Amino acid sequence: MVPFRPLAEIDAAGDAAPAARLSMPPAELLARRLERLGVHRLPGVRGVTANHNRTVMVSYGRTRIIRIHAGYAQAPDRVLEAIIRFLMPRVSREERAEAEREFLAFPVFDHVPERARRVSEHPQPGDVALLHRLEEMHRRLNQEYFGGQLAPIQFRLSGRMRSRLGEITVDKKTGRPTEIALSRRHLRAHGWTEVEHTVLHEMVHQWQAETGQEVDHGAAFRRKAKAVGIVPSAVRDLGRARKVG
Repeated sequence: MVPFRPLAEIDAAGDAAPAARLSMPPAELLARRLERLGVHRLPGVRGVTANHNRTVMVSYGRTRIIRIHAGYAQAPDRVLEAIIRFLMPRVSREERAEAEREFLAFPVFDHVPERARRVSEHPQPGDVALLHRLEEMHRRLNQEYFGGQLAPIQFRLSGRMRSRLGEITVDKKTGRPTEIALSRRHLRAHGWTEVEHTVLHEMVHQWQAETGQEVDHGAAFRRKAKAVGIVPSAVRDLGRARKVG
């Protein structure tokens, strides 16, 4: 996380030279540019992190840290100003929607290193709110069923998942869970009670990975699934059998 500087320090420092800006990491460049564009109007904002998330371009929650796609470091000022407007409290629904359309139109994937690019689904209006709700759900369920011991994790929404409701990705080198993907169809068709069931299912897999166990649907999974009150199976009947990762 790159912290935002106090306003007095910003005024004293002045703008970075163009050559210096070119050498800045994306998070630092975003921090310096957002400062100049008035990010301090956002109450309590602390700093910014840059990522290469494939579906959520911008998020902001209780930590008061703006999480933003690294590609926005190369966006014009009007796009970063739209992001600030989108995050501001007490903004009308119409103004927030217009700001979201503005920053989602910027081609972030064209402005990241080749090694960071992946075949990605284009984010949709409303994704930021959905992903924020899923992050809040994860935080609540983590406290309720896992004693708050699971690490925060990124969520991704997938329009390509047809037979699966959700799945977790685990880094093969480190064994660390990196994201939970959920089917857009699942969110639209089955409601938030069923979505919470799916999130809990993936959190049991997250618990397996973070405690050094095999991530599978074996005996350990079934015991933990029963303990948290979900179906201890890879398949759940939602009108017809659906796979859960």
